Amino acid sequence: MNQNRNMLLAIVLSALVLIGWSLLGDRYFPTSTEDETSLVEADAPSTAPDGAVVPTSDTLPAAEEVATAPRDADEVIAEGGRVTIDTPSVDGSLNLTGARFDDLMLKRHSVELDGEEEVRLLAPAGSNGAYFAQYGWTGEGVEVPGASTVWTADGDTLTPETPVTLSWSNGTGQTFIQKISVDEDYLFTIEQRVENRSANAVAIRPFALASRAEQSQDESFWTVHVGPMGVFDDAADYDVSYEDLEEAGPQGERRTTTGGWLGFTDKYWLTALVPDQGSRVTATMRQGASGAFQTDYLGAPVVLQPNQASDFRAQLFAGAKEKGVLDAYEDAGIPKLSKSIDWGWFEWFMRPLFDLLRLLFDVTGNFGVAIILMTFLVRGALYPLANKQFRSMAGMRRVQPKLKALQERYKDDKPRLQQEMLKLYQEEKLNPAAGCLPILLQIPVFYALYKVLLVSVEMRHQPFVLWLQDLSAPDPLTPVNLFGLLPFDPPGMLAIGILPILLGITMWLQFKLNPAPMDDIQKQVFGIMPWILMFVMAPFAAGLQLYWVTSNILTIAQQKYLYRKYDLEKDSMKAGAHPKGT
Repeated sequence: MNQNRNMLLAIVLSALVLIGWSLLGDRYFPTSTEDETSLVEADAPSTAPDGAVVPTSDTLPAAEEVATAPRDADEVIAEGGRVTIDTPSVDGSLNLTGARFDDLMLKRHSVELDGEEEVRLLAPAGSNGAYFAQYGWTGEGVEVPGASTVWTADGDTLTPETPVTLSWSNGTGQTFIQKISVDEDYLFTIEQRVENRSANAVAIRPFALASRAEQSQDESFWTVHVGPMGVFDDAADYDVSYEDLEEAGPQGERRTTTGGWLGFTDKYWLTALVPDQGSRVTATMRQGASGAFQTDYLGAPVVLQPNQASDFRAQLFAGAKEKGVLDAYEDAGIPKLSKSIDWGWFEWFMRPLFDLLRLLFDVTGNFGVAIILMTFLVRGALYPLANKQFRSMAGMRRVQPKLKALQERYKDDKPRLQQEMLKLYQEEKLNPAAGCLPILLQIPVFYALYKVLLVSVEMRHQPFVLWLQDLSAPDPLTPVNLFGLLPFDPPGMLAIGILPILLGITMWLQFKLNPAPMDDIQKQVFGIMPWILMFVMAPFAAGLQLYWVTSNILTIAQQKYLYRKYDLEKDSMKAGAHPKGT
């Protein structure tokens, strides 16, 4: 009996020891080494037990103060340890101090036309035009890596084939890891991981920020947004400007979103912070006390129990807003990234127009030729309407003597004059407003092409022929300085290039072929309009001027052909023949 009782007691005590050890041993008697410990992935964000303090603030501190005496970027870059970045599209380096993306050049885009200097997108803190991105964590009661943390890298060069892993341990059991990879275009992927090998639970939040010391040098106006922007809950937000951030104070503009992205957009370039698309984050756009502008997001708090790890996947787009590249990233899961190109109201028309131009460019190898071919296609599509327009205008020219006679007869009786003119139009089967529709239909084409040339980096520094080496810039050759012989550059609208002059001449010829207005004031307006537009269009992109000149030449050719055709038809009708096309 006693032996049975002792055996039962031994079994119960053994069971208690085993159960107690499994529940408490890892907490109070941690004996496993890092290599031997099997980490458990943390669950979704939860409340913190046992003293772990969950960070609750939704405001990320500003990255740092702006340097009072900024230096050259190359000088700052040479001071610290770095990982070289080398891809077909970008080069530069990753700063191991702070794990910052702060040195990035765009290989496919030069500062000047035919220049060798690459466009610099990102620059380190303390340099002129400081502009950088950083990924990390916040936490309370736990030491997290900061701006002065020096990370350890497992490689010295980041390429599409060789990702680099950065790591740092705080000495109290937490290890922070960032595995960084890059593709052949402009997208970096950052796999953030935190491992908790301490005896205590800790709570952390992942974050990302983009900081720039100065506003963009690109001009922002009503047709193109430049500044902070993002996509929040699948809706693009262009409503925040640098001026808004200056007025909003340290709290700035705040959004909550699942997925999406935010950052800074220039006319041609974009830096976008892209969180995990399934995570809810708090996004903020603001200006710090030092004057630097910052966009950032904070993920939800995650509590890590002992021997737990947490992963958060993020991405960084830093590069040129090339439409094909942005569309491909959208297809890969970054929502509405191509909205960083401010297409405007005519987006539904601008996108296919750009795709047509791109197709014609791929065939011809010259955007100027592509614009000319597109003009032919547009005029061809509108030819049926143009036929009616010029038929009506030819009829208006034919009845001009009768209209003048009516004007003389009823010059003191305006209501009667209007009645007689309407009766004449009905007898001749003419519609004075018939010529307006083709012109109205060309307005969306003209505006869409204007926007395409203005915002498409693909058009930047694209040559045509001879002196026209940049279709996105005004025509540089002007008689005002004797075509460059005099050593000065005329300002603004005074710099009237060859294309604006041709535009004025072709528009004047076009007006001369139109029926003369009955009103003397209208005659004067139409007489000076071509020359006013010549000055107005001088500062616009040469590609837009090329389209308008080509369209005017085609219009003149159509006018002459259709007027002649219409006059022959009238002669045939007088002879008793049947007119063609009726």
